[in-house]
Amino acid sequence: MNIATSQNRFQKVNLITIVLLFVLILAGGVVRSTGSGMGCPDWPKCFGRYVPPVNNSDLPKDYKQKYVAGRLAKNQIFAKTLDLFGFSDFATRLRQDKSILVPEEFNAARTWTEYVNRLIGAITGLFLIASAIYAISYWDIKKEIAVLSIVNVLLVGFQAWLGSIVVSTNLVAWIVTVHMLLALAILALSIWTFHLAKTIGAPRLKIKPIIYIVTLIGLVLITIQIVFGTEVRERIDEVSVRLSGYRDGWVNNAGQIFFQHRDLAILVLLTNLVLYALIRRNFSRHSIQQQLMSFTFLVIMLQIVTGIILSYFSLPPFAQAVHVVFSSFIFGAQFYLMLNLYQSASGSGVRK
Repeated sequence: MNIATSQNRFQKVNLITIVLLFVLILAGGVVRSTGSGMGCPDWPKCFGRYVPPVNNSDLPKDYKQKYVAGRLAKNQIFAKTLDLFGFSDFATRLRQDKSILVPEEFNAARTWTEYVNRLIGAITGLFLIASAIYAISYWDIKKEIAVLSIVNVLLVGFQAWLGSIVVSTNLVAWIVTVHMLLALAILALSIWTFHLAKTIGAPRLKIKPIIYIVTLIGLVLITIQIVFGTEVRERIDEVSVRLSGYRDGWVNNAGQIFFQHRDLAILVLLTNLVLYALIRRNFSRHSIQQQLMSFTFLVIMLQIVTGIILSYFSLPPFAQAVHVVFSSFIFGAQFYLMLNLYQSASGSGVRK
């Protein structure tokens, strides 16, 4: 296979990988919103099988005791690691967490929801590995593509290990947040390598620094907003235990973090209004920059609609999953916009 063919395949495989990453984030949102995170009590298998069971008769003998013991052993190792890095308080709380001793009841729907999520994750991982292999063809002309692609594979390996910790710790709050942030980092690296490959030899654009600044602020704000949203969901999980039969009251009892998440959404909207005006003033209508900004603004509007649905209609699961994937769309589009403000494949679109 010649270098040109490998480079062409890299761009195609990398683009498919980006799409799969968005699908994986959606799948993760479905898992979270339906409470299916513990649908498979072990990892990487599910109830000790590569294809999970569909009814109780297919379950392993004494599976509850077996998987509780496995979680305890894994958590002891994780707690020791936390001690080494100075997180002794959290390690102690993890060792004393009695919820880990409560076995997960088998629920076929939740098990298969989590299994599909893992299956999509495995397929995405294979595409990331393929991207890294094809990226080697850029070594002599753009080493960053190969290096970042290899780093991304390492991050995916760490993400897979973290996924096992998420399961063994019964979805401990901050680990779930880190899991989400790492997913965004993997998405960003895939978008970055795709952009680098598409813009080899393209000139750097000359634009006003204020556009960079506002774009960066928008990217930071949406990242914080995603973190707040994850924390809101974690708070809802806690509230739902106390108010299991009163779904209407979950949002009202979520605490201050819910209002911070809502207020920050207004700031995200205002920042993007300013950015939209700047892009319209400085780039032509058909430029990639305007297209990305129009897409971002549309998704923000849809995101606000799903936020209203979540607030006033008792957190329907479908809206939760869509809300999460819309957030990742905004993050991905704004990150790609920032890259294209620096260097565009066409080198055109800037108004003189």
